[in-house]
Amino acid sequence: MSTATSPLTLRLGTRRSALATTQSSWVADRLRALGHTVDLVTIVTEGDTSTESLASLGGTGVFAAALRRALLDGEVDFAVHSLKDLPTSPEPGLTVVAVPGREDPRDVLVASGGRTLGELGEGAVVGTGSPRRVAQLAALGMGLGFKDIRGNVDTRISMVHDGALDAVVLARAGLARLGRLNEVTEALDPLQVLPAPGQGALAVECRTDDTVTREALAVLDDADTRACVTAERALLAALEAGCSAPVGALAEVVDGEDGLELSLRAFVGSVDGAVDLRRSLVGPVTDAESLGHRLAAVLLEDGADLLRGPEERPPAADGPSAVDAIREHTADSWPPDPAGANGTHPLAAPDRRPEHDSTERAT
Repeated sequence: MSTATSPLTLRLGTRRSALATTQSSWVADRLRALGHTVDLVTIVTEGDTSTESLASLGGTGVFAAALRRALLDGEVDFAVHSLKDLPTSPEPGLTVVAVPGREDPRDVLVASGGRTLGELGEGAVVGTGSPRRVAQLAALGMGLGFKDIRGNVDTRISMVHDGALDAVVLARAGLARLGRLNEVTEALDPLQVLPAPGQGALAVECRTDDTVTREALAVLDDADTRACVTAERALLAALEAGCSAPVGALAEVVDGEDGLELSLRAFVGSVDGAVDLRRSLVGPVTDAESLGHRLAAVLLEDGADLLRGPEERPPAADGPSAVDAIREHTADSWPPDPAGANGTHPLAAPDRRPEHDSTERAT
């Protein structure tokens, strides 16, 4: 009998939030159904205790760091992460051994009065801690204002119920796992707002040298979900973007002319809505990482490199770029920031539609 089928007693490291423990319990129940004993061990992370913005803390990797330390120190046998919280660079000594089937990855709106995005109206203030969401919503040209918020699901939704905000944007997957989809007033179409790379998926991680635990956990892996998130995260890594950068990506396994294919769409933009690059590629399911790299190259060629910090940019070519032209065309059309918009950047969106998406086929 292989070690993978022998019952094990496993310690599962999890953050203490309701969503994290719900996700970890979901994984634990599947392992218990296979005959294993699984005990949850709560780990407190800096992201859970700090009230600072994610960007100032160094991105959403702060949620994973403490769990990974506990793994490497032998305090727990494996951990469950929201995949979008993991940095794209591998952690020495650890392996993401399973990516279970994905929840619906879309973002959703929770708005006062049951309103949809189109019903919010100019000057409405939307709460989110995600520059990705701000950038895409600003690019819609609806005159929305934005508040940078932190907190768990209850805290964020209460800001709407208490009248502090007109709406908040959250991941549908988290609300689904918590049984709170009744709070949603609209699921946002990915044509308008692409999710974060890996959104809706879980990562089951353990020590690379723990072959017994690796074999036990590997049965949870879903091949289609693994291919999708591999493409999305490869794109993010190739863009050299942090997890909190304004980058969205969504890969889907679709029917093609010659069988199943992987369709990858991506967004790179600026938080003021002035730059909104959307591109897509289609390629073999078995070539997910390469597909992500290729689409990143398309975005960089079309202007995404200008959204990096000045010290990261390659030498500029002679003459104005397409992105510079967009900025020049829209700079004077920004309306004043609505009441309640925060930060030093102009977050009221220019009155324009995003440029058309282009789709190519990877070969």
